[in-house]
Amino acid sequence: MKRYVVAAMLVMGLAGCATTETYDETRGWTVEKLYSEARDELNSGNYTRAVKLYETLEARYPYGRYAQQAEMDLAYTHYKDNEPELAVAAADRFIKLHPAHPNVDYVYYLKGLVYYNDDQGVLSKWAGQDMSERDPKAARESFLAFRELTTRFPNSKYSADALQKMNRLVDALGGGEMHVARYYMKRGAYLAAANRAQNVVKEYSNTKYPEEALALMSVAYDKLGMTKLGDDAKRVLALNYPKSAYLTQPWQVQEMPWWKVWK
Repeated sequence: MKRYVVAAMLVMGLAGCATTETYDETRGWTVEKLYSEARDELNSGNYTRAVKLYETLEARYPYGRYAQQAEMDLAYTHYKDNEPELAVAAADRFIKLHPAHPNVDYVYYLKGLVYYNDDQGVLSKWAGQDMSERDPKAARESFLAFRELTTRFPNSKYSADALQKMNRLVDALGGGEMHVARYYMKRGAYLAAANRAQNVVKEYSNTKYPEEALALMSVAYDKLGMTKLGDDAKRVLALNYPKSAYLTQPWQVQEMPWWKVWK
């Protein structure tokens, strides 16, 4: 009798194990079906499910065009799912593995978009915040990715838009530096303000900010007792901007929300 009880327990135990096995609906799917389903989930906005399917595809079919397309789609899916770190990691991985891929220009462009991110990124997350309390790393990284694209693939269909965004990023970065210079002036840190303004003149000469930067430098150096440097800044201002209002009215702190530099 004991033998029958033990046997019954073993059978019940095995049945229990069988019922607790994880069900995988994708078992036996072809690479085409996996990719099709992942793409449908992506297009439907089901990003978590799409990521899982793309990763399953890569694990089961690591070679061939579907695997490569899945790698690109995975970067885009992370981007759409507001996972910038994962998106950049996926893009960098693709670039490293497939540097000669015919669509690698798109991946560079996508990487730039991840940082640029019109809706959630540097253009809106910083709105109303003090730039001096933030590091504009995202804007710089976006610019570098777009520059890599336009340098390596000048004829890419993405280059024109990348160039437009680069121009906007440069103007915003210059505005950010100018904002920090104003911040230092407001707090009496005149040397730090002059150094920031000098960087604006050197690095962002094609933006609208060098005129104000030179005027700020003139005032900052005068405050420091460095009259020669102050006069030099004013002379350069007069030479390059002969109609500048700062020539008759010295620079003064004017409060302005930082987000306006993006407009």
